[in-house]
Amino acid sequence: MKASVILRFAILGCLWLAMVIYILLHARLDFFTIFAIIASGIIVFVPLYKKYIRK
Repeated sequence: MKASVILRFAILGCLWLAMVIYILLHARLDFFTIFAIIASGIIVFVPLYKKYIRK
């Protein structure tokens, strides 16, 4: 894997993690919040995995 791909994953991972932490600190923790966090992770990381890692 190229260094640029690793850097993209790291930046997106940090941004996604920051968003999750913000949501957990400021939102009510219920089913919809947990579902939104899981769905956003799938939407962000699965296409990148399919494009760059599974080649």
